[in-house]
Formats: sequence, structure tokens, C-alpha cells
Amino acid sequence: MKEMDMQQFYKNKVVLVTGHTGFKGTWLCKILKMMEAKVIGYSLEPPTTPSLFEMTKMSGDMVSVIGDIRDFDHLNKIFDMYQPEVVIHMAAQPLVRESYLNPRYTYETNVMGTVNICEAVRTHSCVKSFLNVTTDKVYQNREWIWGYREDDALDGYDPYSNSKSCSELVTHSYINSFFMEAGIPVSTARAGNVIGGGDFAKDRIIPDAVRAIENVAVMEIRNPNSTRPYQHVLEPLFVYLTIAYRQTMDGQYAGYYNVGPDECDCITTGELVKLFAEKWEQLGAKEKKFQYRIASNSNGPHEAGFLKLDCSKLKNTFHWKPMWHIEEAVSMICEWNNVYFKTEHDAKELQAIMEKQIRSSGMI
Repeated sequence: MKEMDMQQFYKNKVVLVTGHTGFKGTWLCKILKMMEAKVIGYSLEPPTTPSLFEMTKMSGDMVSVIGDIRDFDHLNKIFDMYQPEVVIHMAAQPLVRESYLNPRYTYETNVMGTVNICEAVRTHSCVKSFLNVTTDKVYQNREWIWGYREDDALDGYDPYSNSKSCSELVTHSYINSFFMEAGIPVSTARAGNVIGGGDFAKDRIIPDAVRAIENVAVMEIRNPNSTRPYQHVLEPLFVYLTIAYRQTMDGQYAGYYNVGPDECDCITTGELVKLFAEKWEQLGAKEKKFQYRIASNSNGPHEAGFLKLDCSKLKNTFHWKPMWHIEEAVSMICEWNNVYFKTEHDAKELQAIMEKQIRSSGMI
């Protein structure tokens, strides 16, 4: 296939995104629309209130199908109807703590949901590229100081992490049993903790900080010494698009990829909150102050204390490097939330700041 640039590749392509009503999904759909792709979304109703998807009125710019990834018949009909050429699977139950409360639902969504999307891809020849987005938590976490590589053991501890390990294995089986023979390039992407404007999920650091500002409350940091590979949401999204594009052009690019920041951007929760406080204060939003304190105890279920990825495979394969370090990423988050507060959630203003930050990547 003749080489072309990524924006040209996606122009007029029918791209199906599962999980499109979520935080990452909304940003991904916005990028694709800016690339002039024909975007089909398949997801449950937005998972949070407020919702980035609803506030930005994204449903008016794409085909938004409300459906459950566990419902194969409905999903299959959407494939029949729209004939997607590229499929990016992000629909999931994404929270560790929620997975302890609802393990069965977590496995049904994250494992059988993957079976359903793989089966729909298998039975539709229109699909030319498929990417399953999992997580950095798929690895058996030994709390060691070096980053996990793609060939390390998959064995997540908690129901969420473990269900994503299973999602990887399901995908591997479909590759070996069906996709390789059919010539469909398939990859999985194991992304670290993403942060960005418009995330309102529960039990996440930046959303908790934003809620504390909005509610004039003091934020409590649950696990200040937990180290995570934080990256701006646009980083992995452009990687996903790059993988799906490049493997369509050349099937040799299909594989399993860690997607994370540079080692210097693996910081503790406490450091992230302190950085957010500094960047927020620099904006001079005096009427919207941010305050925080360390919680006396976490009283929560097990979560990994130290987690880091080795992303050398991704960097070497695609000559990729992160666009922003953690300081710049947090500045972008504060910039987005300043617009969010100042404009009283105005859709045009929020769309404009999203477009500004997407264009600042230099990818569009």
C-alpha cells in the first residue's frame, strides 16, 4: 500500500470507536473529526456527571450509538450497518475500586466485551485494522524499579487489572486463530495513567482535585507515595491512531505496545497533586482556590504501589517520543479547567480549547 501521512489516511475513513462517550473516547473522536474521518461511536451513556461528551455536544458531529459492549447482536448490527474500516476498542469498566465492588460486571464487560468485538471484527471483511486498548496494569506487578516490557507475564492482581490481562489473552488467541490467517492487522496498546481536561471520573487524582476546587473543599490524597506513569491524554490517543494507521499500511507493525511517558514523568500521587496546586496558582484564579491534605489512612482495597512501563519498543518501532513532560501536561489541564470554570461549561469554548491543545501537538 502506498505510504501517506496519518491525517490523509483517516480522512473519510469509517472509524468505529467503542467507549466513545468517556473521557478518552471524547478526545479521540474530536481528533478523528478534525482529521475528517467518519466516526461511529458505540458505548453506554456517558459514565460521569458532568460529562465531557455531553458538554462539548460531540454527538452532533458523529454517529453516536448507545449500546452495551456485552450485547453482541446489537454490536454486530452496527458493524453490518456502518461497515467500519478501522476499529479502536476502548469500552471498559475502567476503575480498580469499582472492580472490587462489581467483579462480575467488570469481567463481563472487559473480557466478554473483548470477545464480542473480536468476533464482530472476525466476521466483517470491511475491517482493515483493529486496536484493542488495555492498560499498564495487565502485568504481574512485582513492585520492581524497572519498567515492564511487553513480554513480561500478564497477571493483574485486582479484578479490573486481571480482566484486562484476560482481554489481552483473548486478543492474542483471536490473532493466532483467525486474524493472522485472514490478514487483519491487530495490536494491543497498554497505556499508563492518563490525565487531561474533561476527566470527571471518580477515584482519580486530577478529577478529585477539580471537584475540590468546584465544591470549595479540601482534597484528601489517599496514597501519596504511589508511583504511576502519568501522561496527557493526547499522548496515547495519537499513539493509538499511529498504530492503527501504520499496521494498515504494513502488517509488520501489528503487535503489543506499552504506551507511557518518559521515566522522569513517573511520579508519585503526592508530587502530582503538588504540581497541580503550583500550576493552578500560577493561573491566578483567586476565586477558585485549590487546597489539599494527606489522608490519615487509605482504608481501601489493594492497589499497586509502584508501576512503570518500558516503552522502548514503541519508541524504536515508530520513532516516537512523548510530546509533553508532566509539567507541561499539568499546565494544559489547568488551562482547560480554567476555561471550564470561567465560561460556565460553554460548549463552543470547551471545543475551542480542545482544538487548541490538539493542534499544539503538531500532529494535525
